[in-house]
Amino acid sequence: MKLDVITLDGGKAGSVDLNDDLFGLEPRTDILHRVVRWQRNKAQAGTHKVKTRSEVSYSTKKIVRQKGSGGARHGSRKAPIFRKGGVYKGPTPRSHAHDLPKKVRQMGLKHALSAKAQAGELVILDAANMDGKTAVLAKAVKDLGWKRALVIDGAEVNEGFAQAARNLDNIDVLPSMGANVYDILKRDTLVLTKAGVEALEARLA
Repeated sequence: MKLDVITLDGGKAGSVDLNDDLFGLEPRTDILHRVVRWQRNKAQAGTHKVKTRSEVSYSTKKIVRQKGSGGARHGSRKAPIFRKGGVYKGPTPRSHAHDLPKKVRQMGLKHALSAKAQAGELVILDAANMDGKTAVLAKAVKDLGWKRALVIDGAEVNEGFAQAARNLDNIDVLPSMGANVYDILKRDTLVLTKAGVEALEARLA
């Protein structure tokens, strides 16, 4: 697959041949769903917590005498049936993460890249270099027509470009090792620098 390479000012900078094993696959929604679910579950905090009957604060005195009251034989105000008592089988802190084979994770990234290429939402950028001026980048992004974009650079992101993009809520910037299925699918436009393409092809080869 061949795509034109552009510069930040909208000019042409030649073309690049993309590996069909990464960008020419027929996207599989089942693989994408599995990887996104794995990512979101792994990111979930899992800090929800309730107090059990051993943790609530209450007197331990017997409520009523054992016999003769005509009521039930209760021994503790901490029981779940009482107001302000402990909660039975409530949530406790835990990890929501589950395992997913590395091959499936790699396959998911390939299918995410292919999905963007097939939808015409893939842009190849010559280089993502800038002097850190947010206003300049904002104008360039507006002129290029990027509404919600993810920019993936090579091994390292240019510091000036990252600084310029920091205050733009419609632009995300990641190094190639940070490329992931959820962030790629979340944004409308995927922008890869030439260095980013080379790094991704080396990573997923």
